[in-house]
Amino acid sequence: MASIGHVAVGMALGRYEANGGSTRRLLASMALFSMLALLPDADVVAFVFRIPYAAPWGHRGASHSFVFAAAVALMVAAVAKWAKAPVGRWGGLAFLAVASHGLLDSLTDGGLGAALLWPFSNARLFAPVRPLPVSPIGAGMLSSRGLYVVGAELLAFIPFWAYALWPRRSARKS
Repeated sequence: MASIGHVAVGMALGRYEANGGSTRRLLASMALFSMLALLPDADVVAFVFRIPYAAPWGHRGASHSFVFAAAVALMVAAVAKWAKAPVGRWGGLAFLAVASHGLLDSLTDGGLGAALLWPFSNARLFAPVRPLPVSPIGAGMLSSRGLYVVGAELLAFIPFWAYALWPRRSARKS
């Protein structure tokens, strides 16, 4: 899956978190939750270290699991407590952002699946229905296949983009 859908989910969660706050807070929340939604794909560094794709720490491995999402959520909650922000809200939304990544990747029509249940199982899982095209990795995104994937994701994630980017009431008044 290209990053389009992951960013859309992160931006929608950021909009929800900002809850009508200032534009600065909205933009910061959208950026934070988009980065969290993209975080599991930091595992592509495994290719540089010649870690096999199918290994537990390979691409779509442990970093795409619910346990990883929970660990990140706990770290975000700790930062929220330090920042005197709503701990449960930030932790819960962080969990949703990170966990959504593996779930969305399991909806793709290629690759090996996502290790959603790591460390309890190394099995790579796919959803029963796989409507999203898998994207090429690296420079392959510049191919016709890459453009097709980007277009398909833009369309598939219209509801998330609409929610995230729809003008707010305060913005319409000015």
